[in-house]
Amino acid sequence: MQIITPLAILLISYLVGAIPFGWVIVKIGTGRDIRSIESGRTGGTNAWRAAGIFAGFLTVLMDVVKGAAAVWIARWLLPVDFPYRVWIEAAAPLMAILGHNYSIYLLERHETTGRLRLRGGAGGATCLGGAIGLWPPIVLYILPLALFIYLFIGYASITTMSVAFFAIVVFAIKAVQGVLPWQYLLFGVIAELMLIWALRPNLERLRRGTERLHGFRVWLRRNKKTVR
Repeated sequence: MQIITPLAILLISYLVGAIPFGWVIVKIGTGRDIRSIESGRTGGTNAWRAAGIFAGFLTVLMDVVKGAAAVWIARWLLPVDFPYRVWIEAAAPLMAILGHNYSIYLLERHETTGRLRLRGGAGGATCLGGAIGLWPPIVLYILPLALFIYLFIGYASITTMSVAFFAIVVFAIKAVQGVLPWQYLLFGVIAELMLIWALRPNLERLRRGTERLHGFRVWLRRNKKTVR
């Protein structure tokens, strides 16, 4: 019982995280397959490109819920006195991120190599949901800071990675204060590594200076061209 329940929680968390809401929302809204559009990812940014701002917002919202739901499921199924409860609480949203990034529901064969592969997103919104599930007030820190980075730094990939970074900072401070368990900090660290791995192509484009800009920097560039 003590082994089966945590394994079941981790499996359920993966399966919940793997629900490709971006694919579903874009398919219903436009009839298009989000995997064939722009980055091919199923997250909110690509859903926005594929079907508009409402589709992007709804995708982000549902992806956040997936991460939080993984924590809720763990707390619901595990007894309060379960010896490794806090470890499972921290691991469940990581499994949700894994499911989001590599969805079993989007298993496909690569068109050139013929190998089977799993598609998905980059995991930023699901990471935010996991952090909220672990400690709800963290949204008051992460959301405005991530929004600031998106608007003023202007890169969706950096914004995505910043979600886990800010979670690390907040969880580290709260762990030192004795408010939250240090396992939550471990969640942030592993989540950051997962996001970085998923965003390898974006990091390469950042290095080359070809990553797409968003936010106020785009507006400033357009206004400069208009003035000229």
